[in-house]
Amino acid sequence: MRIVIADDAVLLREGLVRLLTESGHEVVAAIGDGDALVEAVVEHRPDVSIVDVRMPPTHTDEGLRAAVQARQLVPRTPILVLSQYVEVSYADDLLATTGGAGGGIGYLLKDRVAAIDEFLDALRRVAAGGTVLDPEVVGQLFARRRRDDPLRELTPREREVLALMAEGRSNTAIARALVVSDGAVEKHVRNIFTKLTLPPDTEQHRRVLAVLTYLRN
Repeated sequence: MRIVIADDAVLLREGLVRLLTESGHEVVAAIGDGDALVEAVVEHRPDVSIVDVRMPPTHTDEGLRAAVQARQLVPRTPILVLSQYVEVSYADDLLATTGGAGGGIGYLLKDRVAAIDEFLDALRRVAAGGTVLDPEVVGQLFARRRRDDPLRELTPREREVLALMAEGRSNTAIARALVVSDGAVEKHVRNIFTKLTLPPDTEQHRRVLAVLTYLRN
């Protein structure tokens, strides 16, 4: 494979160059900042790029932003991002670049590089268009999804009521389906509005907003 490496840590960068070269791959560019990454991807059209999240000048998310820009300029270009720590927001941003354009995407902790065979396998899968996520990243993504899920506070019965609302049923129809009173359904609906933090408005608007929240999650 033809590979671009972007990492401002010289020792890691040179170590990756040696590892990949000895494994039969060609490193077409090894650079240390985001702008150089974008230029290298546009110039060389590599099979895959290995990119550090944090690079100069601020050492925050320059690498990630450069990777996103590179994928905009060269659609479907495969990117494997390396990070020192699990940074869930960066992983979310990276996955968002897949969109409808496809192209391989990976997010691994730098510690995984030490497991050489696994690292090289992940690199091949990204180059082939696959998605590779570090197990720790996956765990934290799921944990964040659960924390951010607006439906998490609903009881099982309230979820049933909301699901029937999503089918377009009235309170009376929901009461018949669940074999409860209209008053019980009205109470559940009020609780749903409260837990989804839907402010008082016309009843129809709040029902629509509640249903949209349900469908998105």
